[in-house]
Amino acid sequence: MGLFLLIIGTIGWHVGMYGMFKKAGIEPWKALVPFYNTWLIVEKCKIRKYWFWLQLIPVAGQFITIWITIIFVMHFKKVSLIDHTLTVLVPFIYFPYLGFSKKEKWHGAEVLKHYHKPVSREWIDAGVFAVVAATIIRTFIFEAYVIPTGSMEKTLLINDFLFVNKMSYGARIPQTPLSFPFVHNTMPFSVTTPSYIKAVQLPYKRLPAFTEVKRNDVVVFNFPAGDTIINLPQYGSQVTYYDVLRRDYHNTDREALNAAYPVIVHPMDKTDNYIKRCVAVGGDVLEVKNTILFINNQPAMIPPGSQSEYIVETNGTDLSDDFIQNELELDPQNTDHYAKLKPNTFMLNMTASDAAAVKRQPNVVSILPYVSTEAGGTWPYDVANFPWTIDNFGPLRVPKKGDVITLTPQNIALYWRLIETYEKNKIEQVNGKFIINGKETTTYTTKYNYYWMMGDNRHRSQDSRLWGFVPETNIVGKASLIWFSWNKGPRWKRLFNGIK
Repeated sequence: MGLFLLIIGTIGWHVGMYGMFKKAGIEPWKALVPFYNTWLIVEKCKIRKYWFWLQLIPVAGQFITIWITIIFVMHFKKVSLIDHTLTVLVPFIYFPYLGFSKKEKWHGAEVLKHYHKPVSREWIDAGVFAVVAATIIRTFIFEAYVIPTGSMEKTLLINDFLFVNKMSYGARIPQTPLSFPFVHNTMPFSVTTPSYIKAVQLPYKRLPAFTEVKRNDVVVFNFPAGDTIINLPQYGSQVTYYDVLRRDYHNTDREALNAAYPVIVHPMDKTDNYIKRCVAVGGDVLEVKNTILFINNQPAMIPPGSQSEYIVETNGTDLSDDFIQNELELDPQNTDHYAKLKPNTFMLNMTASDAAAVKRQPNVVSILPYVSTEAGGTWPYDVANFPWTIDNFGPLRVPKKGDVITLTPQNIALYWRLIETYEKNKIEQVNGKFIINGKETTTYTTKYNYYWMMGDNRHRSQDSRLWGFVPETNIVGKASLIWFSWNKGPRWKRLFNGIK
């Protein structure tokens, strides 16, 4: 439903612009060319050219685009609050009306001179309205998002620009409403200055949803282990507070860690946004066996773009750079893509279909999936009870709302954070017994649904194998549409692709 609405909205927007361009004396086909259309609006409405370039800024730029379209609509003699509201909320209906209704026509800049407010005031009003309306849209309807890392390659590429549909799973009421507009958790041009004030904190609530999070959805969520961070550029969500606590402070001496580094505790809705594939929902049992994911004892769906490491042995002749670059679309100079391990033996990070193409090369003797044997580097970081690796993990049942979990000293590492942090309880372990909110107990009943998230680039992904369950409270929305993509120029084939 969400993807359908986005497609209809995109088509309606461009069809309307086609008619509006024609009335404005601009060749109408140019309305169908992304970015070029807004360049022509800027020229036609005599808006300063730097506003065009500012709209290319990720996230905030989308609201500048809205402001530009409001200015365009004003030249059709549409300057009221209702006109601006229709422009922002239902442009896919309002623009076709302006473009094709015989009652509406282009008036140009002269029309603005006949109103009591000066033109500058009209522009300011339009800008303020665009900021308010865009904030509402970003909070409750959809949000632009940029892929920052390769953890979902090749399903999603670095610098893919996405629309995240917040209506699909029900938009959250902001937990931290006092924040700087158009940014997430840090101020513009800063990686360490918080963009919010924690003075007002609201309880977790969601608006009605179109659907639940489903297995294999690509989901944007707040990073569960990002609630407490070391506030330095090289740490944050890259090297988490809990990683450092475990590695350097024996998972016990928080006071020493907090004294040694600048530490910030984020509200839940202000932790970094992550994007992964939901491979298991509450009630599912997941297991990874020699890199193969099983859900409820059945092999899980393998996304066509899913990548993993393979060990390739040749007869003494290297794979050609042309084959690696043009056939596999990998960078032979990037050791994350291609590395020589020893004479005649190479590591390639690629899809299953690419692995089949490599196997057909005449100089390839063997090709095998790489399987990690390094135990202790995965959640819940209890090697004695859970000697798992990233490629042999589980079995593990993902909790769902209402589950009654039996607590034991052997399994408590799986549920301690769920009970204490996600569901806001006080938990203690005394002489092998558990005390929750002052009462001794052997069980716990969950309040929320939980999910298991994994990146499609399985050996290049920081995901649930490293930090566990994702609670429903952290779900932001469903990744629905790639509206733009960039790598030394536009990736034209990826524009307006749905996400599968």
